[in-house]
Formats: sequence, C-alpha cells, structure tokens
Amino acid sequence: MASLFARLQRLSVNRLISKSTRSVAGQVMVFQVALVVLLVACGVIALILQSERDTSAEAKRRSTAVAQTFAHSPGVLAALRTPDPSRILQPLTEAARRAADVDFIVVMDTKGIRYTHPLPDRIGKRFVGEIEPSLAGKVFVESVDGPLGREVQATVPIKNVDSKVVALVSAGMKVKNVESQLTRQLPIVLGAGAGALVLSTGVTALVGRRLRRQTHSLAPDEMDLMYEHHDTVLHSVREGVLIVSADGRLMLANDEARRLLELPPDIEGRLVSELPGLDPEMKALLASGREATDEVHLTGERLIAVNQRPTGRAEGPQETVVTLRDSTELQAVTGRAEVARERLRLLYDAGLHIGTTLDVLRTADELARVPIPRFADFVTVDLADAVLHGEEPAPTATHMRRAAVSGIADNHPLSEQGRLFDYLPSTPQARGYGSGRSQLVSDLPSATGWRVQDPERAKAIIDYGIRSLITAPIQARGVVLGMASFWRTGQHERFNDEDVSLAEELVARAAISIDNARRYTREHALAVTLQRSLLPQAMPEQNALDIAYRYLPAQSGVGGDWFDVIPMPGSRVALAVGDVVGHGLHAAATMGRLRTAVHNFSALDLPPDELLSHLDDLVGSIDQNETAESAAGVVGATCLYGIYDPVTRRYVMARAGHLAPALVRPDGTVTFPDLPAGPPLGLGGMPFQTAELCLAEGTQLVLYTDGLIEDRRRDLDVGMELLREALTGHPGRPPEETCQDVLDRVLPGRPKDDVALLVARTRQLPPDRIADWDVPPDPAAVSGMRDAVSQKLEAWGLSEFGFTMELILSELITNAIRYGAGPIHVRLIRDRALICEVADGSSTSPHLRYAATTDEGGRGLFLVSQMAERWGTRYTPQGKVIWAEQALPEGAPDA
Repeated sequence: MASLFARLQRLSVNRLISKSTRSVAGQVMVFQVALVVLLVACGVIALILQSERDTSAEAKRRSTAVAQTFAHSPGVLAALRTPDPSRILQPLTEAARRAADVDFIVVMDTKGIRYTHPLPDRIGKRFVGEIEPSLAGKVFVESVDGPLGREVQATVPIKNVDSKVVALVSAGMKVKNVESQLTRQLPIVLGAGAGALVLSTGVTALVGRRLRRQTHSLAPDEMDLMYEHHDTVLHSVREGVLIVSADGRLMLANDEARRLLELPPDIEGRLVSELPGLDPEMKALLASGREATDEVHLTGERLIAVNQRPTGRAEGPQETVVTLRDSTELQAVTGRAEVARERLRLLYDAGLHIGTTLDVLRTADELARVPIPRFADFVTVDLADAVLHGEEPAPTATHMRRAAVSGIADNHPLSEQGRLFDYLPSTPQARGYGSGRSQLVSDLPSATGWRVQDPERAKAIIDYGIRSLITAPIQARGVVLGMASFWRTGQHERFNDEDVSLAEELVARAAISIDNARRYTREHALAVTLQRSLLPQAMPEQNALDIAYRYLPAQSGVGGDWFDVIPMPGSRVALAVGDVVGHGLHAAATMGRLRTAVHNFSALDLPPDELLSHLDDLVGSIDQNETAESAAGVVGATCLYGIYDPVTRRYVMARAGHLAPALVRPDGTVTFPDLPAGPPLGLGGMPFQTAELCLAEGTQLVLYTDGLIEDRRRDLDVGMELLREALTGHPGRPPEETCQDVLDRVLPGRPKDDVALLVARTRQLPPDRIADWDVPPDPAAVSGMRDAVSQKLEAWGLSEFGFTMELILSELITNAIRYGAGPIHVRLIRDRALICEVADGSSTSPHLRYAATTDEGGRGLFLVSQMAERWGTRYTPQGKVIWAEQALPEGAPDA
C-alpha cells in the first residue's frame, strides 16, 4: 500500500512539473497538488488519530456501560450484605467480563478494597485509581497503570435504596487491546487516504486546466497588475459603482458611491433596504434588480442618475451592477456642453449647406434657411444692390436690397424679398453696416431707433411677437457686403452676447461665399459681355440661306463656343462653328481672335481646307506665344467651316476636330454626312480634307457644338440619337422652331459647357437671275459681250448700270484673253448686288498696278477697283475667277 501511494505521488508530481509554472494557473496547480498531498497526509494522520480516539472512547464507553450495568444488576446489593461478598461476586464478575468483552470487572468497598479481580491474588488489596469522585456519586473514567498493565477503567458507585453509596464497581480494558483494534483499522485508513489522494489530484488537474483557461495563462505579476489597475479604476473613477446580490445585499461599493450615497465604512453585506440616508424609491430600485437607464433619484441634496444592469452571467450568483452619476454637479457642465454641441452642429451644417453655388441670391437664401429654427425664428439678408450685379458695395447702408427672407411661418410681417432699403442712421442695420460690428437689440419693444425706418411695419413686428434682434455685417476681405438680421419671437429666450458670437460665425462662413459669388458674377458678366460682343450681333442680309441660331453660355463659366455667317462673293454664304478649349475670359478672347481670323481668311475667298490650315497655324502660334499662366486653359480649338453656293446648290465643307453637321432633307429624313475628321486646331502636321454635297432646296444644315449633346450622365451616341429624333419628321419646319425644339429635347438639364446651335435652310437662286456666256479667246469678242450684257441689264431693268458694267467686263475679259488661258466663261448674277464673274483656266493671279502718266497700259484693274463696289479673285480646280460687284440701290426693280 505504501509503495502504491508513493508511485501515485511520483506520477502526479511528474505530471504537474511538466506543466508551465509561470502562469497563475500553473502555480495554483502546483500549489493545489502540494496542498492535496499535505491534506491527504494530514487526513491519514487525522484518521489514525481519530481511529485511536474513537477506539479509546469506545473502550471508555464500554467500560462505563459494563460497570453501570453490573452496579445495577440484581443480587449485587444482597451479595454485598453477606459476610463474604467475594465468594458470590467473583464468579458473577468473571462471567460478566467475558460476556461484555472487557479485561476486568472489580467490585470494591467504599474504602477501595477489592472484592473481585481477574487475578485472584489481587482480591482484598486496594484498588488502583481514584475513588473519591465515585464515592460522591459520579461516574469516573481514567487511565492508570494497574495490575494488568496500562488500563482504561470506569468506576461507578453502587447505591442502596436510600441512594447511599455502599460499594464501587470498576470495569475496564487494557490499552494494548485497544491499540490492536487500531492496528486492524490502519490498512483501511491508508487505503482510503490513497484513494482520496488520487481523486483529489485528478480534480486538482481539472480545476487547474479550467483556471488556466479562465486566467488566460497569466503570470502572477500580470494578475497583480490587472488587479491594481482594476482597483485603481474602480476607486478613482468619478462614477459610483455598486454590486448588489440577488437577495438584495450590498456586495461592493467604490469610493465615489460611498461619497454620493454617504455610506458608512462597514456597509458591505448589509441589505440595501437597511442602507441609511436613501429615499424609498432608491432603495426599491436597488433591491428590485430591474434594468434602469439614467433614472434620476433624490439622495440627500443630490440628484443621482442611476444605471442598473444584471451581470448577465448564466452561471454563478445573479447580481446587478449599479452605476451612479451626480447629475447635480454635472448639470451646469452638461448644459454648456449641449449648447456648445448644438452650436458646433449648426456651424457644421452651415459649412455644408451655405455656399453650394456661385450664385449670390442662392447663397443668401442658404444663409437665411440654415439657422431656422435652431438659432432664430426669422432671418433676413440684405445686400448692397451693387453686390447683386457683381460690383463693389457702397460705403453706407443705402440701396440695400432684401436678398432673402425665411422663417418658421410665412405670415410674418417682415419686408418681402426684393425690396430696396435706404436704412436710416438710427437703425441697427445702418450702425452695423457703417461700423462693421454686430448690433444686439435684446428687447425690441423698448428700443426706439429701429422704429424710425418704418413705424407701421415696426408695430406689426411687435404685435406679431418678435422680441429680439441681432444684425451682423456680412463682411469679407475688409468690405461690408450687406447685413444679416436674426429675429426671435417671445416663445424663445432673448438674444445675448454669446448668441452674437454665434451669429457672427454663421455670417462669416457665408460672407466668403457671397463675396466669391459676387466676384464670379462680375467675372461671368464680363466674360458674357465680351463673348456676346465677339459673337455676331445680327445675321447678315443674304438670299442663300434662312438662318436661325441659339447661343447659351455655360452656367459654371463662359466658354469659347462661337458661330458665324459670312456672305461670300457670288451670292455664296460661309457657315462656321467652333469651340475653344477652356473657360473664362481667356477662352472668350481666344474665340474672338479665331472668329476675326476666319473673317479675314474668308475675305481671301480660300477653300475650307486651306482656311482651316491657316487657322491651325494661327492657333499653334497663339499657344507658343502665350505664357504658361495665361494659356493654362487653352490647348486648342475645333472648327467646322463650309461654303454654300445658291447657284449650284453645292456645299463644300471641312472640319478640324469638330462634330459633323446634321442634314435634314426636304422629306424629313436626317443624315450625318461622312465628313473627313481632321485634327483639332493647334496640333499641326495633318492636312484637312473637304467634302462637297449637292443639297436640294429646302435642306436644313444643323451645325452645333459639343455642349448640346455631350453630358456626363449619358454617352455621346445617346446625344446624337436624341438630336436625330428631334430633327426627324419635320420637313417644313422653320429654322427658328427647329432651334427651340432641339434645345428643349436634346439639351441637358444643367449644361456644363457653352452651346452654339446654327440652323440654315438652303435656297436656290432663280435661273432668271443668272446669265452666263462662253467667250472665245479673241479680242474681237469683247464688243459682242458688251452688247449681250447691256441687253441683259436692260431686261432686268438695270440699264443705268450698263456703261459701268460694260467697262468692267471689257477690262476683265481683255485681261483673261491676253494673260489667261481658255476656256473663258462670263457669268452675270443679279442678287442683292450685281455681280459679274470672268473665269479662265489660268491660275495666275492679277496684280493691281498704279500706272504712271507715261505708261500706255496697266490701268485696267485700277479702273475696275474704282468703278466696282468690290472685286477679287478666287481659285478653282479649273483655274481662277475674277469677280466684281456693284451695289444695287434700294427700290431697284425686281427681275
């Protein structure tokens, strides 16, 4: 048994040593195993001692019982009265001894002389032991060294009928017999101890594993640190903490809870209902264990905010955790914090919702709406009238226009939006405007200066219930732009100095936005004015096309879109539309330069591809000559240029990075011609190509810029399809209606770019207004041409132009015969002017000379330039055409 116990002990110790002893769980494990071993050892010892004690006690009990039984046995008193009590009692005691399993029963007289004894030679001798207690009538148990050795004996008095002690009986056992019984019980005790050791060691291992899981294998110093932190936080936090058991007893109270509830030191363990100084409601709440959130209870002179929650543990005692806050002390701080939080939230909302656009009126309206109803009941914003037009404000509060008014109700007596004011010097608005400082009128009914402006309206304002006013100057960059007035009714507290600071913060946030909007308005107005001044102010008079146009500047800034209609020689008309990359004044100015260049190049009667080539060189030189700062937004331009001839119905066009035009045929179908797409202007290096179309009379040419069809919310193809749908199915619609319908159906809701739209419906010059002849290369044919031209002019009712036209044609035909090459063709056109054209197959350009008085020739073109309104040369694939025009007087007869 001992070897088994030692083996189990070594196994348990080895297993425990293999565990980590750094953590609390490991150390507790080792400690518990050692403790279990110690306890088991102590238990074994205790069991041995207990067994020994129990055996001794059993011996004493048995001795006492045997002695008492024998003392009260019948016949004992009678035997004592006989002359020889030993003869009678000796057999009786021996029989009783053997029956009761004791070692001796001794009967003696009151002097201690034995009557009986297991050893007969001891009869008649004095009893070894104390007899005085028994003589006194008591049962006395003792351990003595008797004749049999170490004995445990009990002495009992024998009394007669008068309760007088007449003899004594002592029964007992030898100590060695008692120890033999203990020896027989020792294997059982040791076996039980070994079993207890094994069982305890296993339980200890399970407890150690669970403890390791619960403590997360923390070391003692780490546990100490956690406890110190927990204890420090618990007792230093400015919030009372209580833990109440399920039966309503206070288990824990930190220092702040003791202070708030004024609890005595020895309060833990007492019932909550017995806590002194608490009102009944607080006691009922703490004892109930129900959940509570920020319930306020009066405790003494304090208002305590109570939060109560159950611990939520599924196992273990169900307790509640209570937190206490002194709302009395925090009330003022909380109120100030709430006011500050509301003001910060209002300023944050102002930053989000004021200044969302670059529109002065919109920004003023946002300033009027944001403070309602959190700060004011009504807000009015008055701006200098010049600010609304982008100009600098006046130094005094005159010509102030109400830009916005807003409030909690619409039936207010304040002046309406748009009204113009000249504030008198006594009004808060005038004082604030002049000084640049906010004005507080906390009691409007008792103030008089503001009533002078409009006494009737002031009375209506007072009768309505408005009681307080703050006027704050809208000041940006050192300039006062207007005044913002905040009004409160009697339903709220009157304005104070802190409210003035908040009003100034609100107005300061809006002032920068209003000033930016004012500057943008000025710049936008300047750009729009510049752009409109650079665009055609009216369509030129011509008979080749019916023209309608629309131009819409972008809302976010003026761009560089433009268009032009340019009359050309021979009743032709050039159509141009373009777009300069960028926005603002620089884009508008660049657009004006390009439009002027197109006019100049058109005066040279260049074909569209050559004109775009010259324009490309011009844009390239602009980009090279401009500084980096001024040209930051301009990197190129696009252009579509075409010339329509009403005599031949030919339309020749070319484009530089621009969108192709739309053609609406007389039957209502819409096509986008396959026009070669050249590179945008300014890139250089790529030639431009022309396309020539023959258009039926009544065909509509639709030229536009990308702002019409492009939008971030849709693809370009979608915009093109919308344009096709808007143009399809309206063959006889006038150009004006076409323009409006296209804008209504195709234009995005808020276009981000300029939009230029040009719609031209073609006409054909009637054949009876055209006369042409082929001229043989013979000088003699000149006289015949003069006669033919005279006859045609007479038929047209323009005979008074015969002499001049004959002279011009003579010079032009003579030059063509002399210096040109065949074939020679003459064409006479009667339109808004009388036009004569002489074409030949030579590309040599005539040169105007000023002949000296001694020269015989060189005066032909000089005479033509003097007698014609204008003249010029244009080149064709077959050669050149020299033309001259004569203006027709108003009221000239129609052909």
